Amino acid sequence: MRRPRPIAPAAGQESVWDYPRPPRIEPVAERITIHLGGDLIVDTRDAVRVLETSHPPVYYLPIVDFVPGALVDAPGTSFCEFKGAARYFDVRGGDTLRQGAAWNYPHPAPGFEMLADRVAVYAAPMDECTVGDEVAVPQPGGFYGGWVTTSVVGPFKGVPGSQGW
Repeated sequence: MRRPRPIAPAAGQESVWDYPRPPRIEPVAERITIHLGGDLIVDTRDAVRVLETSHPPVYYLPIVDFVPGALVDAPGTSFCEFKGAARYFDVRGGDTLRQGAAWNYPHPAPGFEMLADRVAVYAAPMDECTVGDEVAVPQPGGFYGGWVTTSVVGPFKGVPGSQGW
């Protein structure tokens, strides 16, 4: 499968095709919020993002910044060749529960130690996820956990036909 043609970024934008592989982790300056079930379940200025070729950023937020009871241990594990073994959480807000909607790496691989006490959340099952003042859109396809904002351009892994990218 051939690599897709990257969209040229405008001023102030990043192309996900300029992100590295293996991924890079970096601090985020913007405020990050997540709403679920009509409740604000996290509001932080202490996020990091993981940047990987062809993927919009995945935001990892401190577990301690979630309101009590918002993260509930869930069954399931997965493995990332770069970050290591992940565990999953159900996410609760108001009277709403989204099963398996968050994950973290409790013992991340070398280079990703900053993720140990942080959790990433799929944007699609939430009411709203924001980066700064912008509402994020879920990465296409439902499998990956990136958040798309106007600051990044693709095409993004997850669209039909992108499995081999």
